[in-house]
Amino acid sequence: MIAEAGHFALALALFVALAQGVLGLYGAQRGDKAIMGAASGAGVALMLLTCLALASLTYSYVISDFSLVNVATNSHSAKPMLYKISGVWGNHEGSLMLWVTILAVFGAAVVLSGRNLPPHLKARVIGVQGLVALSFLAFILFTSNPFERLARPPLDGNGLNPLLQDPGLAFHPPFLYLGYVGFSIAFSFAIAALIEGRVDAAWARWVRPWTLAAWVFLTLGIGLGSWWAYYELGWGGWWYWDPVENASFMPWLAGTALLHSAIVVEKRDALKSWTILLAILTFSLSLLGTFLVRSGVITSVHSFASDPGRGLFILAMLTAVAGGSLMLYAIRAPSLKAGGLFAPVSREGGLMFNNLIMSTAAGSVLLGTLYPLFVDALGGGKVSVGPPFFNSVFIPLMIPMIAAMAVGPMLTWKRGDLVGVLLRLKFVLAASLVFAGLVWISTGGRIGDLAAIGGMALAAWLFFGSLWELGERALLFKAPWAEASKRLRQIPLAAWGMTVAHAGVALVIVGIVGSSTWMEEHIQNMKIGETVRLRDADVKLDSAQEVPGPNYNALQGNFVFSRDGKEFLRLSPERRQYRMPPRPTTETAIQSTFLGDYYTVISDPAPGGGYVTRFYWQPMIPWLWTGILVMTLGGLISLFDRRHRVGVPQGKRRP
Repeated sequence: MIAEAGHFALALALFVALAQGVLGLYGAQRGDKAIMGAASGAGVALMLLTCLALASLTYSYVISDFSLVNVATNSHSAKPMLYKISGVWGNHEGSLMLWVTILAVFGAAVVLSGRNLPPHLKARVIGVQGLVALSFLAFILFTSNPFERLARPPLDGNGLNPLLQDPGLAFHPPFLYLGYVGFSIAFSFAIAALIEGRVDAAWARWVRPWTLAAWVFLTLGIGLGSWWAYYELGWGGWWYWDPVENASFMPWLAGTALLHSAIVVEKRDALKSWTILLAILTFSLSLLGTFLVRSGVITSVHSFASDPGRGLFILAMLTAVAGGSLMLYAIRAPSLKAGGLFAPVSREGGLMFNNLIMSTAAGSVLLGTLYPLFVDALGGGKVSVGPPFFNSVFIPLMIPMIAAMAVGPMLTWKRGDLVGVLLRLKFVLAASLVFAGLVWISTGGRIGDLAAIGGMALAAWLFFGSLWELGERALLFKAPWAEASKRLRQIPLAAWGMTVAHAGVALVIVGIVGSSTWMEEHIQNMKIGETVRLRDADVKLDSAQEVPGPNYNALQGNFVFSRDGKEFLRLSPERRQYRMPPRPTTETAIQSTFLGDYYTVISDPAPGGGYVTRFYWQPMIPWLWTGILVMTLGGLISLFDRRHRVGVPQGKRRP
């Protein structure tokens, strides 16, 4: 009965989404407040209905209702409760349910928080959101119904893919979808602005918090996915330029450009047409990622479905959304006023440079991801585009952008003094060179490491430059401490957030350069009592035994790390064999330190005795995860800037 209620709520949501879309756009066109108010009510109703449908599906997973095809296929009664719940979105149908629910929640958030929005703009935004939700609801109901019943329910389910039975993968999809779907608000604002033919500073101020929130969620989602791949798959890496990884990275790059471009629109009333285009492209890239994951055109550990029929439906939806919006842009964009002028060397110029690099990087990743598909479709056979291509294209693009990130915030609006800024950063340059020199000496001073040392210097340049810019805002090096501390407290949260986010990028660079350049890897067959040298430690296989789990059996290896004969660490990785579905997985054991990770893996027994083991020393990799968290924190700090609180009711002043 609960499942039927969820199915009915989902079907009713389809008609409510249609009403929301039609009433929002028609009411705004007619200027009818009653119709526009009805569209707002439909937006709230859509949220309630989709939440009810998702709750019904979740309940079916919790009680192991195997009369549902979706539950029987992706769950098992012996699974821990966390993975029963995460199994809801660990499959194609359930993940789409989560997607459309988040979409409805974002739409209702615009309704409830947009009191200060112009009524016509608000109605059009809600209307566009309704039409996007309508397309996804139609996709779910007609091709991917999660409430489909089985005529003969099995006694137990098939279980969830063991690779997904992990805390990192339990929380990774929701954050990723919050980022993907969050960009739909920027898209709806862009389409509404094109219909009205008006983009101004107020519009940019309304768009920025939604874009920033989506960027924060997507950053955290990508970070969680990368962390999961690092510790769960047992290959010692954290990024492989997998097509599905690229599918989430492309909207992040475009969204970062959109976030910076909206600042120019708000502050200088410039780049309006370009910002609208970025909003359209960012959400279109999110939809492209949905197509890649669910169409079957790629094979990946991340992919959900391989049904060509579903893929054609999503492709048609992507064509309609992206093609229709770009056609509207081509018609309406020329009518948008150009806005303020600025010199190439200026704050606006720096932000435009950021946009150019980020957009080029997103286009390069898109080309590398889709090129094998096009070649295969044209009969050219299977072609592989892997890390060598992406690294050779992406890294040279990032070097000038990172160098400019420390300079851009110190330039003035409209016209800046580049030479003056560089002279003010002379101490930052000196500190960066000292840091890079210390790293070079500590790693052995090899000539072959000079490129990596340059990367470390670049990271230090960005980190110290970001702090220096904040100090100059407060006159930290010029005014008395009392005045400087007062100025620090008066700096807007958006500026604090920018500094923190840029510092996080610097930490990420340190982690990438360190782990890519100085990683140690040892793969061997070890018997009990044998020892392998890893960095500055001797690693001994002390024992190996079978251990039971809640829904698996595991081979657990116990490794003892010693230095100069003294034990300082024990790690116990596992090789698990799940019962349902019957599939092996690797469970690494990792010890993080300030300078890096000790990383251990044990595999099945080898012929002739012993066990295949893999050891890694991953230098600076904790800095990567810390940097992602710091970037997320910077976005959250900026999000709480009072200038972003659009729609919050203002208290009445007493006479």
